[in-house]
Amino acid sequence: MKDERKTEIKVGLTVLAAILIFLWIFGWAKNISIRSTENFLKVSFKNVAGLEIGDPVTVNGFRKGYVNDMKVLPNEVIVEIAVDNDVTLKDDAKFSISMLDLMGGKKVEIYPGESSAALNLNEIHHGIFLSDIPAVMSLLGSVQDDLVTVLKDVKITLSSMNNYLTDESLSADVKQSLKNLNSLTTELNELIRQNKDNLKLLTENAVQLTEKTNNLVTNNEQNLTDLLRNLNEVVTKSDKLLNNVNQLTNETLKRQNNLGKLLYDEEMMLDIKATLKQVNELTTILIEQLKGKGINVDANIF
Repeated sequence: MKDERKTEIKVGLTVLAAILIFLWIFGWAKNISIRSTENFLKVSFKNVAGLEIGDPVTVNGFRKGYVNDMKVLPNEVIVEIAVDNDVTLKDDAKFSISMLDLMGGKKVEIYPGESSAALNLNEIHHGIFLSDIPAVMSLLGSVQDDLVTVLKDVKITLSSMNNYLTDESLSADVKQSLKNLNSLTTELNELIRQNKDNLKLLTENAVQLTEKTNNLVTNNEQNLTDLLRNLNEVVTKSDKLLNNVNQLTNETLKRQNNLGKLLYDEEMMLDIKATLKQVNELTTILIEQLKGKGINVDANIF
């Protein structure tokens, strides 16, 4: 009887231990804790792409929480995540959904931020979805028709280029052009070889001419400076002379000097014309008398 009692106690303890181990494993798998060691916050995503409740939450790649709940709204999904309270999140923290492994699992990745202000856990924060392999495949599926069209166009282009490059006339023209280029290069080399001495002499003469020019400029630097200064003075004086001539012309045109008054005085011009007319008549009479009996002077002197 006593042995049966011991056996029952052992069986009971074993079952109790098994139940405790099962509950511990179940709580670990479902992220259930009897202690409040998490901080809860909500993040808004436009697309969660297969994220499920219980999926891990990592901080800089290290698992520090889990997805506690999700609520679908018309234009977004509100994800409630639980993060261990030993994680310090800053005001500039960033949230994203990314691929957990190649099998397609998802996780919420948190960048804790570097701001001096702490994150407000009561606000709804905004996160982004990072494209993964299924998203890329879906994108490729959406552009499949366009890719087929592009590949067809590329095939047509390559075929046209192949036909163009394999054209016999084009090939002959290219070969002839290369042959001509080769001949031209050969002739240039021969020309340079034949005139090597002349080119060398020409280069030496150019160097000598440059040296002589530099020496000439150096030796006559003072003379050149004086010449330039004299030319500058001549230009200055010529400018002054032109100004004086312009001033004289303007004064003459405006009758502000004697020459202008003389040239533009109408009465004086009439007197000059009359005098010239009388001189002309007197000269005519003297010429006629000289051709005849000589000059006849008839004057009454009182």
